[in-house]
Amino acid sequence: MSGAQGSWGDLGPRVLSAAVMIVVAGLAIWQGGPWFLGFLGVVAGVMAWECARLGGAAPGVLRDMALPLAALALFLAAHVVGVPYGIVVLSLVSVGVFALSTRLRKRVAFYAFFTLVAAFALYVVRTTFGLETLLWLVGVVIVSDVLGYFAGRLIGGPKFWPKVSPKKTWSGTVAGWVGAAFLGLLVAQAVTGAFKPDWPLPVWLFSALLAFAAQIGDIVESALKRQSGLKDSSELIPGHGGVLDRFDGMVGATLAFFVIWAVF
Repeated sequence: MSGAQGSWGDLGPRVLSAAVMIVVAGLAIWQGGPWFLGFLGVVAGVMAWECARLGGAAPGVLRDMALPLAALALFLAAHVVGVPYGIVVLSLVSVGVFALSTRLRKRVAFYAFFTLVAAFALYVVRTTFGLETLLWLVGVVIVSDVLGYFAGRLIGGPKFWPKVSPKKTWSGTVAGWVGAAFLGLLVAQAVTGAFKPDWPLPVWLFSALLAFAAQIGDIVESALKRQSGLKDSSELIPGHGGVLDRFDGMVGATLAFFVIWAVF
């Protein structure tokens, strides 16, 4: 296989899988309400399962059935009780991940907690800030990821953090920031017009910061995978790996969204 083929060999499966994910997630986002909540609950269950895999949990009924189903149920229960009690409910999933894991137990347990909190926070964005804000947030993560993928392969250059994420380059990282900022400029009026209270930052700057947070989210998951000796969190999504491999950037961006809103 040539170098060019090696760099782009996963492009076909990535594009096809991405199209399916966009349709499924897009429909859930558009419908909102129980449809979006149920979609996020399924995502939460899969992420809990993948966190346990990263922690070396043994295959079996507890890891492959009880844990994801419990995570789904607790995610829905967290919605019923609301914040702040819902956060406590979500922490019970981390207890299960910790109990089943045999390596990196504290790290994967904490990571599981924050991934589920981020999923819960996405529902809050949809219900509190509106559809336009959620689409902008998701768009920032997608644009950052896509431009980073193509710029990193077309331009290459120095690695951003080779010990943790050997494929991520500075060219791809910066391209993600620029693309996210440009997206923010394009949609600023639509987003701020839909949500009337004053925004804490110009949307283009907000977008660039969220892109950086998304990249940090990707790096955190990459570090866990390297420490676990796994290439992907699972093999559920052809060309992409697992749900965590797609949701890692969204975790960073969503948590950063609320931090930035609170700070500024």
